[in-house]
Amino acid sequence: MDFKENEATEIELSYGIDDRPKLLSQILLGFQHIFAAFGGIIVVPIIISSSLHLSTKSSTELISAAILMAGIATFVQSRGIGPIGARVACIMGTDITFVAPAIAVGKRFGLGGIFGATILGALIVIILSFFIKYIMKLFPDIVTGIVVCLIGLTLLPVSIDWAAGGSGASNYGSLRNLGIALIVTIITLLLNHYGKGLLSSASILIGMVAGYIICTILGMVDFSPISKATIIAYPKIFRNGINLNLNVLLSFIPAYFVSVISTVGNLRAINKISGVKDDNIRVSHGILSDGFGSLLAGIFGAMPTTSFSQNVGLIPLTKVASRFVTMMAGILLVILGLFPKFASIINVMPQVVLGGVGIVMFGTVAAAGIQTLSRVKLNNRNVLIIATSIGLGLGVTFRPEILSNLPESLKMIFSSGISTGTITALILNLILKEKNLVGE
Repeated sequence: MDFKENEATEIELSYGIDDRPKLLSQILLGFQHIFAAFGGIIVVPIIISSSLHLSTKSSTELISAAILMAGIATFVQSRGIGPIGARVACIMGTDITFVAPAIAVGKRFGLGGIFGATILGALIVIILSFFIKYIMKLFPDIVTGIVVCLIGLTLLPVSIDWAAGGSGASNYGSLRNLGIALIVTIITLLLNHYGKGLLSSASILIGMVAGYIICTILGMVDFSPISKATIIAYPKIFRNGINLNLNVLLSFIPAYFVSVISTVGNLRAINKISGVKDDNIRVSHGILSDGFGSLLAGIFGAMPTTSFSQNVGLIPLTKVASRFVTMMAGILLVILGLFPKFASIINVMPQVVLGGVGIVMFGTVAAAGIQTLSRVKLNNRNVLIIATSIGLGLGVTFRPEILSNLPESLKMIFSSGISTGTITALILNLILKEKNLVGE
């Protein structure tokens, strides 16, 4: 379907959504988008691999699959295939939102459970894409803010463990580990705050590279797995098996709702910046692409894909809204994803580096939730909803043994602080009515 452009464009663009820059420009601008998103794309499989203590081979495969599927999802979202894809400059990848539920599912059901949850959740997103206008009403700012805040808060203890050297490490909390993590954090913060353009948007990636170099100089990196990795590998269907029972899905549902809401916001921002008509049809096609990309990701051994908000900021900065640029970025990501040696270089990075950027990333997610909640009027009703939802979410996270006597199905639902907090927020938002509405 063709979409008409708006006449009023707030930004004077060098390239509109359907303009095609020269091939070299497409490649250079495509790499710029990759640099801005790459830290976010690779960090999720790295976190999952570390938390589940996966073998070097499995974690390398997970990283390669994440890069590959991010490329395919980006290309489909930008180019469009029938009703699938918003046909705007949008970079896709696995979001940090899915880390906590993936860890919870992975510890019980392994990688097959994670990929089963990815596929089942993707089918839900595909269905939701036809009802976006109605779904959004269930997730006002107070519910969304609580969920996003809990995603960041429940993951912060994990990043602290990494900064200390990894849970169970013989040198846990050593001054060397903490010092490296602190240096990585400082580099990331300074670049993000004071850097211009790409230096700021790629601050997490640059911080990770700096930490990697420091660890290499100090002899903390074992490069032997790189030589064992194959030069090129093709994706395989259900490489790690698949588990499609309902229990694996329950922890993923809140994260999928958050990713859908995030994609709606990102697409509307891109539409506005690009000067194209912002309507439910385009957004619906974009959400459908989210679901399609996540479905493919689960089949080929990767996590769910969703839009990356950091790349939205590159459009007004570069004045390039061409979807051909992000299509090229997708092609480049696919090429990178086919080379396991590239993924293995990333995979041997010490956990202290991940801890340094993890503190910033997870803290930023929590802050984003607080920012959303700041738009909510803090009357008695809303304070009760926020307090109870976050209280129960964090309570289950820090004292999971409280669920030990629950039936297995309920334990699976509430074992994640995110799902506990989300369910609480949804129910309280529906049953606690605003006082000024009573008696009307």
